Amino acid sequence: MPSIPHIGSLPAGKRNAITDVRGVSVGHRTLDDDGVQTGVTVVRPHGGDPFRDKVPAAAVVLNGFGKSVGLVQVEELGVLETPIALTNTFSVGTIATAQIRDCVAANPESGRSMPTVNPLVFECNDGFLNDIQRLAVAEADYLRALESAGADFEQGSVGAGRGMSSFQFKGGIGSASRCVPSRQGGVHTVGALVLANYGRLPQLVLAGRAVGAQLATQLASQDAAVQANTAAEPEKGSIIMLIATDAPMDARQLRRLALRAGAGLARTGSVFGHGSGDIALAFSTAYTVPDRAERPMPAVAMLHDSLLDDIFQAAADSTEQAIVHALWRATAVSGRDGHHRRALSELLPPSSFFS
Repeated sequence: MPSIPHIGSLPAGKRNAITDVRGVSVGHRTLDDDGVQTGVTVVRPHGGDPFRDKVPAAAVVLNGFGKSVGLVQVEELGVLETPIALTNTFSVGTIATAQIRDCVAANPESGRSMPTVNPLVFECNDGFLNDIQRLAVAEADYLRALESAGADFEQGSVGAGRGMSSFQFKGGIGSASRCVPSRQGGVHTVGALVLANYGRLPQLVLAGRAVGAQLATQLASQDAAVQANTAAEPEKGSIIMLIATDAPMDARQLRRLALRAGAGLARTGSVFGHGSGDIALAFSTAYTVPDRAERPMPAVAMLHDSLLDDIFQAAADSTEQAIVHALWRATAVSGRDGHHRRALSELLPPSSFFS
């Protein structure tokens, strides 16, 4: 019996993480210094230069309470040309600048004889635990996260997830993957990575079990002063959901895939509340798009739309699983002004979930 429940019937990849999709790597830079509880997480779609070899992608905004950078061009052109960066709300500009400098260092003619680069940064507000006004994240932190990117990476209270809260517990980074048999032979992999910073505790659902009300009662009995407003507290967090696949899909199909992340999110009890920034982005590693017209375009046979249902299922299941992992793998954190978030595992150990 696994210690954390498995979502759905599709099998997970070797790591049960987004890095089961070939070419994808993830790196963190965590800042943990008293009131500074924040960081950066970077997702690389492949090991090369995405400015030169762009990756097909598309995004969906389920609720637009957010301050991300780069989504307009992704929507228009359907490609990524930098790694994907996650951080806190007030650090978006700093990280976007770091991405631009990194691109210029590798491509000195960017913005001159070559096109400008489109940085891509997503954010959630970690201001409950992190002193966000200190603007502690620096450009060097992006580079350290980028350089550390690999197939194996930590989850929970790390990187951009260090100061995040979810369902009044500690939130953060979670990841998962699912494998889908292909009718043409072989297997397609779909992976998800989330930055979880959302949710009202009474609505929490884990692996189909509505546990939020019970947990809210437990918290209130242990600290009534802090938890008295649990039931009335509005949704005011956010979640960023990244979906990667090695299935050959174009930007139109990837937009449809990104939308299915919302199904996994909804299963956990989210209603995409007024104050929540809920954004999903999907990309494929099956091919790249060259930066210059003289380089040959890829000749790739895309999946037929009628074959997408299992891929959609994998996106929903891996997103839900990634959220479950973010909650159960997070460790408790104390931060700004003594604010504290307990880990879900303190009240609901994974092993007890099956008892």
